[in-house]
Amino acid sequence: METSSDGVSYAVEGALAVEEFINVLRRSGLAERRPVDDPGTVSSMLKNASLIICARDGAGRLIGVARSLTDFSYCCYLSDLAVDRAWQGQGIGRHLIDLTHEKAGGAKAVTLLLLSAPGSMAYYPKVALAHFDNCFGRRRMG
Repeated sequence: METSSDGVSYAVEGALAVEEFINVLRRSGLAERRPVDDPGTVSSMLKNASLIICARDGAGRLIGVARSLTDFSYCCYLSDLAVDRAWQGQGIGRHLIDLTHEKAGGAKAVTLLLLSAPGSMAYYPKVALAHFDNCFGRRRMG
């Protein structure tokens, strides 16, 4: 665990509670893009994640989370980056991204990818993420 100068602690956590994760998704605004009304799916999302890094305030309350799928050697997909709105603008998201990249294998070895919500497109260049034009995918059907 590491603690920043503003009292926020960051740590890799393997057993994040479903309710706690859903709560921070709601407080961050990401809940509208996640299945927060389906605790079974959220539980599976947490159980099958490769890497979960949490940010907590001085009282231990979850204020940010980065949930990723990675092979720890070549690529890392940062699936969820959520920071409580009350804590946004203080560098927590950037720190979660940096720690995710480091813990997934580091910048020399691992490509970090994420999909941005439309309202967050302007944020990612500010935290040193490049916009890639060569990504493709298939969206969920349901």
